[in-house]
Amino acid sequence: MAACVLRFLLELLPCLLIGFWIGGHHPNLAGRFAVPLVRFGVPISVMGLLLKSGLHGDVVQAAGIAVLAVSTVLLVGGWRAQAGGGLATPSLLLGSCIGNTAYFGVPLALAFLPPEALTITIGYDLGATLLTWSVGPQLLGGAATSRWLALRQLLVSMGSSPATRGLVGALVIQATPWSAAISEGLWWPSRIVIVLALMVVGMRLGSLTRQGEPPRLMGAGLGPALVVKLLLYPLLLLMLGLLFGLDPLKLQALALQGAAPTAISILLIAESVGRDQERAAALVFWSTVLAVLTAPVWGLVLQVLV
Repeated sequence: MAACVLRFLLELLPCLLIGFWIGGHHPNLAGRFAVPLVRFGVPISVMGLLLKSGLHGDVVQAAGIAVLAVSTVLLVGGWRAQAGGGLATPSLLLGSCIGNTAYFGVPLALAFLPPEALTITIGYDLGATLLTWSVGPQLLGGAATSRWLALRQLLVSMGSSPATRGLVGALVIQATPWSAAISEGLWWPSRIVIVLALMVVGMRLGSLTRQGEPPRLMGAGLGPALVVKLLLYPLLLLMLGLLFGLDPLKLQALALQGAAPTAISILLIAESVGRDQERAAALVFWSTVLAVLTAPVWGLVLQVLV
């Protein structure tokens, strides 16, 4: 068990710290570096991970559970907010259930679980990503939209998602006679993309502290969102997995993805709609810092309980 924690920290911390240092000195570099990485690198990484773990119906199952879990938190949290309690703003509500599964969750799964669990990891990320970019701008922007426009935005999100492009590419490659050789060839490039992506996360966090101090933790109303994201949301995924009768490996994979910190996409959406950027930045920063401690604990707990 200790070896799993050490492997996770050795892969995660150096990348985050190097990126953090770079982002503190060059705050605009993360945005320029992230565009080609997301456009070209992430689809390659998804293809390599999916081909390594195998493509089957578990991808769809994990995506469906992701949508169900996120929708549950949004509905319950929205009702609580209207009643005057719980998560005070849309950015905190969305950030409490949308995790950095692509960049943080994959190294977490690789450290604690065998490669077969990557199918669940990628499927969960696919479902959560599509839901995030389809409802996130409306939720944070507060603008009403028609059903047709919402459907159109969902289809656009599906087509533009790097996870979708990686999934399609993996399906095409798997249908060829050279799938095994291509799978082996893509494995290390896919790992390198994860390392670069973690550095981008660190660069983004470093850019948030370029004025000499990190985003405020106290007084920003982050407490409930951090508790939900790092403690209650993984527990919700574990309960849903038990409800659907998933095997232990799938249960661990789902709960570990829930333990990932708030996704940087929440901050990007908040910046794009011009609302609540400060809280979104603080939630991304502090959930990532705390998840370095809480996520390995979840990995150890799940190995014992499941």
